Amino acid sequence: MAAIRRLPPLNALRSFESAARLQSFNAAAEELCVTPSAISHQIKSLEEFLGVKLFRRERRQVSLTVAGERYLPSIQLALDEVESATRRLMTSPNLSAVNISVAPAFLTRWLVPRITRFQALYPDVELRFSATTGYVDFEHSDTDMAVYYGEGNWRGVDIHFLRNLASTPVCSPALMEGEAGLKEPKDLLNKTLIHVSGRRQEWQQILQQLGVRATGLNRTMSFSSTALAVSAAIEGIGLALADRALIQRELEAGQLVIPFDITLDKPKAFYLVYQEKRQLTYAMQAFRDWMLQEMQQDLM
Repeated sequence: MAAIRRLPPLNALRSFESAARLQSFNAAAEELCVTPSAISHQIKSLEEFLGVKLFRRERRQVSLTVAGERYLPSIQLALDEVESATRRLMTSPNLSAVNISVAPAFLTRWLVPRITRFQALYPDVELRFSATTGYVDFEHSDTDMAVYYGEGNWRGVDIHFLRNLASTPVCSPALMEGEAGLKEPKDLLNKTLIHVSGRRQEWQQILQQLGVRATGLNRTMSFSSTALAVSAAIEGIGLALADRALIQRELEAGQLVIPFDITLDKPKAFYLVYQEKRQLTYAMQAFRDWMLQEMQQDLM
């Protein structure tokens, strides 16, 4: 049988944390909407419970003792965790649902085509997706998990590697046709090269690998995401760079083709993340395990 926890009253801990942070019983009373005498009584009862003095009382001022200074960080961390857990439960009381923030290209081009597989295995789990390229403040949001694109060095989260990316030139079949079509790598300089904002150098690297000398790229166009860049390529506007796994449907449907069999490996990858040391719900664990299994099957 597990031992019964011997914990001090929550109100006493709240009074201690507030008074210690504000260095004032009066300020703590105002913050917690009680009287100063109530704060004093709560802290006295906490000191009696612990058997140590937490504050030095000098005239109208108070300051933490050595014991109080050691106690404060742990209590603040514990109260933050209680607040965070309470907020998560109140905003998402359904433990069979999981809120997931996903990079747009990964969501629409890798996840969505596979969702029916997840539903077949876990019909009782509700997936709630939002498309975003930003990072999540898990402590102050109702988002449970996220798929990040980066180098996997984020703090405060548990990280699971999903897959690397490798860019390949893709275009509409129409750009391959006619006298002005793509016949050899140097013909790329006569087409519009589409890139994602901030990643213009990727085309320079591709051209270098193909042995094409280009002092400058004049015919270029940029979009804010890979999904938009690929859509422009499908419309025949120019060539985009995309990972084959994310455009498999378009390749199979003949909407896109790969004019030159070359790839540009990237140092960044997709990762599944969630708040560090968080106890996973049934829905979170189901989604995590399924994602990692799908990735393993992709590599086979």
